[in-house]
Amino acid sequence: MDNPSRRRMLLAGGALGAMGALSAASPASARSLWTWSPAGSVAGAGAGVDPEWVWDDEADPVLAAVIERGDVPNVNRLLKQWTRNDQPLPDGLPGDVREFMEYARRMPSWADRTKLDRASKFSKTKGIYVGALYGLGSGMLSTAIPREARAVYYSKGGADMKDRIAKTAKLGYDVGDLYAYLPQGSMIVTTVKTRMVHAAVRHLLPQSPSWPQTSGGQTIPISQADILVTWHSLATFVMRKLKDWGVKVSTADADAYLHVWQVTAHMLGVRDEYIPVSWDAANAQSKQVLDPILARTDEGEALTEVLLDIVAEIDAGLTRPLISVFSRYTLSDRVGDMIGLSREPLLQPLIATAWPLLVAFREGLISFPVIPGIAWTLEEAIRRFVLLFLSEASPIAIDIPDMNRPS
Repeated sequence: MDNPSRRRMLLAGGALGAMGALSAASPASARSLWTWSPAGSVAGAGAGVDPEWVWDDEADPVLAAVIERGDVPNVNRLLKQWTRNDQPLPDGLPGDVREFMEYARRMPSWADRTKLDRASKFSKTKGIYVGALYGLGSGMLSTAIPREARAVYYSKGGADMKDRIAKTAKLGYDVGDLYAYLPQGSMIVTTVKTRMVHAAVRHLLPQSPSWPQTSGGQTIPISQADILVTWHSLATFVMRKLKDWGVKVSTADADAYLHVWQVTAHMLGVRDEYIPVSWDAANAQSKQVLDPILARTDEGEALTEVLLDIVAEIDAGLTRPLISVFSRYTLSDRVGDMIGLSREPLLQPLIATAWPLLVAFREGLISFPVIPGIAWTLEEAIRRFVLLFLSEASPIAIDIPDMNRPS
């Protein structure tokens, strides 16, 4: 018998031959044919099915049913009461939702508490770098990922990007929180709710009159391949940049940081056979699924502009050129051009010189350096950005959508 994911693809696409046609038309076709071995995963084995054709057979039917019967407002109202990992689920949840959530909230058997604790301490120690890379690196990089940019733009969250960014930032904040996966933390809550949002978007987005015209032939959004792309734009990208910048990261800290993201992938519904077991395996997978698919889209450029406008709110736009240049420096000129970041001929060489000196000074690699004043201005701008989006200044509710972008 066909596996559920394959059956679902056939139902959506209409025929087995559609697999080749859709793959050829999809932005993801820019990546190499899936050859990554499940031997390099935390499971150590697997069927080796291309994650391009795997979604979430556990969450998807539940959320589709919730939407179709008009239960979203009630479920969202109840879910606002669930904020800590150790809380029981609220009374009154529909039976199918409760059953799914009780299953989805369970940690994987291979989760290592010692590594998770170490990861939270590492995130605090390197917070300024990690926060900058999440917000001004990964956040901007997401607009160069065609499917992600379009899924965000045409979904309900695309109409209120500040709220959308705050909710995405909550994932970054919670994964690095000292109590992330401890009973008093909230990372389990965040991942389960995010997984439910993904399932809702899979049901809703194909109904948007705009999305099918720009989906590149993808009939069901947010495949496991798409989640892996986003995972690498966060975890793998951040670790790669920390090393590029010369930030001191011990082997134990690097392993712990990988582990918290491995657990997070599992909690978001990614199959264990796709979750890299090591940084070598992660980098190999990233080169196959992320690096080749980066491209310019109208939606990506529009979202970049919105992101920069939000950053500009911090200081009435005074440091917007600085933030734009820092993102370009972090992502490369190639990606900067894809997403429409401005070129600043005077600022670019200054940042390229000043930032490495500042990192080296902060890491104790050089003493009494002559650091240009612009480096301290940039650091303060980044710090304010991190405090704005990666803090708990105001409660952030992750709600299940019941509609697409209302335009």
